[in-house]
Amino acid sequence: MSLVEYLTSFGNIAIALSGGVDSSYLAYAVKQSGVPCKAYTVKSQFVPQFELDDAKKIAEHIDIPLEIIDIDVLEHDDVTSNPSDRCYYCKHHVFTTISEHAKRDGFSVLCDGTNVSDEVEDRPGMRAMAELSVKSPLRECGLTKSMIRQLAKQANLFTWDKPSYACLATRFQAGQHITGHDLEHIEKAEGYLFSLGLSDFRVRLIGNTAKIQVPENQIAIVIKNRIVILSYFKSMFDEVVLDLEVRS
Repeated sequence: MSLVEYLTSFGNIAIALSGGVDSSYLAYAVKQSGVPCKAYTVKSQFVPQFELDDAKKIAEHIDIPLEIIDIDVLEHDDVTSNPSDRCYYCKHHVFTTISEHAKRDGFSVLCDGTNVSDEVEDRPGMRAMAELSVKSPLRECGLTKSMIRQLAKQANLFTWDKPSYACLATRFQAGQHITGHDLEHIEKAEGYLFSLGLSDFRVRLIGNTAKIQVPENQIAIVIKNRIVILSYFKSMFDEVVLDLEVRS
């Protein structure tokens, strides 16, 4: 079944829009299908400002109504205690809230941007969305990440080459308590590295040590800017290390 056929099989569609390439293309495809729709974007402590900005920009670009939902993820102990399946509890809280807003607005189907390239079996959050009957049209129609990027490029979506981005909670090792204070530090640290020209990287938190992970071809940028990075990071972290097991 083609994506258009799949989407038009529903009477209306609510879209969980993160601001990444997958959900952006999904929102575009839903809009193009002519099915009545609305996008919902979550604003929480786990979502950096640039993701919110991109979600707003893409919604305006494709002319789809957007609602920003404020969610306090840190009020849930099953999230802040950061167990190995934290993503399950977080997704359950978040998508339950989105679903409630969508149903209030008269939408019976909620879709997300999961695609064929996503390893569903290894992602506890997917189990939560399955329990909540969230649909994944891109996955159901056999679209891979690379296919979606190409389609998004053809549709002139600025997100087509945007690096994949995981929520800020993934920067904490399992079992380390998640606090708003630490989340703010991680967002500031990653924002600073972005300003230096780095991309597709992570700043992991181990205790209060910041571990910088970058692609191999960007290690030289980190070394070149070592002094200024240390100066900025040491105001927030006890130690700063560079992971030589680079991001692939």
